[in-house]
Formats: sequence, structure tokens, C-alpha cells
Amino acid sequence: MSRFVVENEFNGYRLDKFLSNVLADYSRTHISKIIDEGLCTVNDKVAKGSLKLKEGDRVNISIPEVKELEVKKEDIPLDIVYEDKDIIIVNKPQGMVTHPSNGHLEHTLVNAILNHSKDLSGINGVMRPGIVHRIDKDTSGLICIAKNDKAHNKLAEQLKDHSMARTYTALVRGVIPENSGEINLPIGRDPNNRQKMGVTRTNSKEAVTYFKVLKRYKEHTLVECHLKTGRTHQIRVHMSYIGFPVEGDPLYAGRKYDTLYKKGQLLVATSLTLKHPSTDEVMTFNIDIPQYFIDVLHQIEE
Repeated sequence: MSRFVVENEFNGYRLDKFLSNVLADYSRTHISKIIDEGLCTVNDKVAKGSLKLKEGDRVNISIPEVKELEVKKEDIPLDIVYEDKDIIIVNKPQGMVTHPSNGHLEHTLVNAILNHSKDLSGINGVMRPGIVHRIDKDTSGLICIAKNDKAHNKLAEQLKDHSMARTYTALVRGVIPENSGEINLPIGRDPNNRQKMGVTRTNSKEAVTYFKVLKRYKEHTLVECHLKTGRTHQIRVHMSYIGFPVEGDPLYAGRKYDTLYKKGQLLVATSLTLKHPSTDEVMTFNIDIPQYFIDVLHQIEE
């Protein structure tokens, strides 16, 4: 238990900002998570991160002991699109989790990458070595792995300034009348279902998706989606919100649909453009949509 008394210089500070100042070894994100778990009190009452503090307030916070988890190497075949001393571009299969988490330590992309390469960046810790960005378990396609910290930092900057371009191909329900469009709606955690994200103005972040129609079917549309931002489940949330959920999406398409494909959403990261972290060369990687996706397109054409 760490105990603090708010001094005059912190009068009016939000609780989360105050703690990020006095607990310099912890990120604000980590502190916010601890607060959300009810492990912080102000004047002996459980408090929210947004609480404005006053001089003399008594702040107590319990920081759980970090349990170091061992992530094992696994001999899992990888579809490597490109590799050099700095980066690995992998075509992740549908059904594979990107990185381990509590309760899910095996059969992830990280387990496979650890077996493939001894050189991976350590910036995101033991659970996410080399992982600069992620894609959902049931979304397949291109993902970039950093093999050293310098490469990781440069790639992370590209994500932050939106210069890393990611394009997805999706099959959505319904026939979109427009040929293209922009969806600019903030995304945050769904307060009614912690497993879902949603369009909300509360505790949300900017989210922008551009879409272009590739082909229309009787009851579906094949679209190409380009991300300006990279929020969790962004394309799935945005397309569902405007009335065209991704086919096969168990979370956002709604239970009323009898889906054509039952192994996950028909969403593939088909193109990735980045600036090489060492040479500054602009590189673009492309893949075709997988056979399971093609089979569904044949099905709806018939």
C-alpha cells in the first residue's frame, strides 16, 4: 500500500494525473487500470481517476505484485511474407491470437515467433516481444514484428503519426449504396459489455475508417477499408454502427443473423505499407484473400 497526502502544488489535479506524477515508475495507463479495479481510495472512499483532488486529501493505492509469466516457444508454422535483420512481416492465420495473456499462454503468434527468431524487441515486455500492433484472433492477414528496440520505436512512431498504412478487405451484410465513404466516430469500451467496443462519447478516442466498395452482391458488399487510426475492433464497430456489419462477426453482427461463415469475421488485413526502420525505404506488402473467404464469395455469387 502506497499512501500520499495531496500538497498544494497538486490542488485541482485529477487523481490519475496526480498518481502518475508521484509514481513515476508506472505508466498512466497502468495506474488507470489499478484505479478502475477499485484499488485506490481518497479519504478512505474508492475513487475514480477523474476525481479532482484538494490539498490535504489522503490518497491510498494498492499496487498488485506483478506476476512474471513464462511464454514458451512453440514450433508452429508461419507464413512469413518478408524478413530482414529489423522486421518480420507475417500473414497471421484466422483463429490465432496475436500475443499471450492471462489464461491464454499458448498457441499464439508470439509463441511461434519466439521459436522462429531469437532476436525480438523487448519494449512491450515478456508477453508481447516484437509486437508493434495487433489484429484480432479471427481476423487474418499482415502484421509487422520488430526484431530490435530501435526498429520497434520507429514503427511505433509511424503508427502514432498514421504514416503506417493498413488496408483490410471485408465482406459486410447489406448493399452499401455509396461507392466510398468516411466513418469518423469515436470508439470506447461498451459500458454494458466489457467484451465489446462501441461508438461513444464517453471515455473514447478518435476513430476514422475509410471504405471503398469493391463489389456488390444481392445481400452483401465486398469492401476495402483503410484505417487512419487503429482502435480495438475499429472496422467491426464502425461497419456495424452504420448498418453493415462484417459477415461472420460473432460479436457485432447480432444474434439474429444466420451467418454464412461460422469461424469468425470475414475480415483480412490485405495490405501494409511502412517506412523501413533502418533504410527509410517505403515498403508495401500485399496478400490475396484466403481460400475460406473466396469460398464464401463463390457461395453468395451462386
